[in-house]
Amino acid sequence: MDQFLKRCFYHSGQYNSEEHFSELDIKLKEKEGGKLSNRLFYLSIPPNIFVDVVRCASQKASSRDGWTRVIVEKPFGRDSESSSELTKCLKQYLTEDQIFRIDHYLGKELVENLSVLRFSNLVFEPLWSRNYIRNVQIIFSEDFGTEGRGGYFDHYGIIRDIMQNHLLQILALFAMETPVSLAAEDIRNEKVKVLRSMRPLQLENVVVGQYKGHNKGGKSYPAYTDDATVPKGSLTPTFAAAALFIDNARWDGVPFLMKAGKALHTKRVQFRHVPGNLYKRNFGTDLDKATNELVLRVQPDEAIYLKINNKVPGLGMRLDRSDLNLLFRARYPSEIPDAYERLLLDAIEGERRLFIRSDELDAAWSLFTPLLKELENKKIAPELYPYGSRGPVGAHYLAARHNVRWGDLGNED
Repeated sequence: MDQFLKRCFYHSGQYNSEEHFSELDIKLKEKEGGKLSNRLFYLSIPPNIFVDVVRCASQKASSRDGWTRVIVEKPFGRDSESSSELTKCLKQYLTEDQIFRIDHYLGKELVENLSVLRFSNLVFEPLWSRNYIRNVQIIFSEDFGTEGRGGYFDHYGIIRDIMQNHLLQILALFAMETPVSLAAEDIRNEKVKVLRSMRPLQLENVVVGQYKGHNKGGKSYPAYTDDATVPKGSLTPTFAAAALFIDNARWDGVPFLMKAGKALHTKRVQFRHVPGNLYKRNFGTDLDKATNELVLRVQPDEAIYLKINNKVPGLGMRLDRSDLNLLFRARYPSEIPDAYERLLLDAIEGERRLFIRSDELDAAWSLFTPLLKELENKKIAPELYPYGSRGPVGAHYLAARHNVRWGDLGNED
């Protein structure tokens, strides 16, 4: 670490000043000492100055004899139009291969493990279709509110902040066909095919909510609009649930339910009921209790577990649900690398598999932009739910409409 810190330095300047970037270039050349230089710029800055920084960096501080790459943090626009404009402006100064759009969720260990689980285990791949899977649930929950960053959040909301990128990317990885290889372009091609096969989102298949103030255990929790940085009367959702469908041969008719909320990450695959189940009497009338589930818990305490039915030891015939459990903390006690560590290393090595391509971004925004405009134009009021609860009641009606019960209602997560 000491060796690394000795190589670090701070250089101040204006985002839009070519002169200041020329000074940075001089400083970098001093550090590089005439050696082959590669430069990676990480733009963790407000999106309205992305283009200015890219212009100045590409024209005045690019590497002359190595590669120059730029990592861009979300948000990548607010809708299809602004995203396309941002991409168009960036490509005035960079090629697509130089742009690394980072989504840190794609660097998480369990998301990486999703493809391994499916494509390298014979027991799962034959089941990965509408023939055996009844529904897929992608659930993101945070047990805290906006905590002072409401000004940023209010401009984007939970759908733009979480659903359109993090959760949709996980869905695409889950649902894609087997790629030709593990090469970045082969994987990203399959993800784009999934996104383009998805049915346009209808307002009737979406529920939005906003957390309200709540007293529990003698402690008071503030409402979203109590945040000093949030405009009074804001209609920005802090919760959203949606039912999405992929109109292709593998997934036709299977509901993919997404749920994301603040002051409320799990991925669940619920398999179909066993046809003519010999033991259905032992489960009573609620056959959902006998449903096999594959659960991937991305955070916290990364885990993969498969819910199966088994007999309770004893003279009678009493059935129980148990977990075949891979708890990463127990199986792999060494520290799991942070998602950003993985993605930064990939960017340095030129590995683009976990970064978002421009056509992939276009397809994602095409899915959500009409819905977002309808919510904003009609001024749809979000359903209120208590801080720290499971979210608005409407989310349960949405799931029930598709014959689904949310899998995070139990205590196992």
